Amino acid sequence: MTKDEVFSKLKEVLVSEFGLEDSEVTPEANLAADLDLDSIDAVDLIVKMKSHVSGKIEPEQFKHVKTVQNIVDVLFPLAQ
Repeated sequence: MTKDEVFSKLKEVLVSEFGLEDSEVTPEANLAADLDLDSIDAVDLIVKMKSHVSGKIEPEQFKHVKTVQNIVDVLFPLAQ
């Protein structure tokens, strides 16, 4: 899976599961400030993305995630 494919899948989940507008979900979008996602939403997002990556997602990897691109960067190696 390429980084673009990871982003597309992440965007699809954010739009369908969190009710966000497609245009809101950009790589630069800040999860809290721009998308209004809190820590509980972030955990829910990780759970929903588990089925789309082959590696094990460790919650600790997400401690410093602030943007959509940060999530893509964490998930990309797990999607190989």
